[in-house]
Amino acid sequence: MKQILAFSGSMSTDSINHKLVNHAAGLVKTANVNVIRLLDFEARLYSKEREAEGGIPESIQKLRALFEKADGFIISTPEYNSSLPAGFKNTMDWLSRMEGKTFQEKPVLLMSATPGGRGGQSVLGHLSSIIPYWGAKLVGPFSLPTFHENFSGDSMNAPLESELKEKIQELEAAIQAG
Repeated sequence: MKQILAFSGSMSTDSINHKLVNHAAGLVKTANVNVIRLLDFEARLYSKEREAEGGIPESIQKLRALFEKADGFIISTPEYNSSLPAGFKNTMDWLSRMEGKTFQEKPVLLMSATPGGRGGQSVLGHLSSIIPYWGAKLVGPFSLPTFHENFSGDSMNAPLESELKEKIQELEAAIQAG
């Protein structure tokens, strides 16, 4: 069976984006989903000097092994000051230092959940424009605005749930087409 690696770009243990990732993972029908937290793969702030001194951190090597096993990805990231969270970007910087493109030309569903009404539109726009350079075949994006009004427990506002199911089906189709 195909494999999907799912994670949030947040380093928060109470992340609404991680909650969205878990919800999306439960909607996948044709693949196994491995939900992880980037917190478990932390690395020092990237610099070429740190890489020269100590090489690629073991945590990042373990994460890269998970990326290599995956046939596709689900990523939900918060928006920090209209852009990517620093921890997420640092992880991607480290992963980019290993051979081959980070996402290896595999499908990636991008999502964002925010407490505000814009639903991470700035971060989704930014990430959608750069992630293809990291080797991602973009699916989505999916935006979940006003999270606390649109998501409760394990259920989501019906029109948004329907939209997310469509995005999950697009991801599954892209993975199967592989």
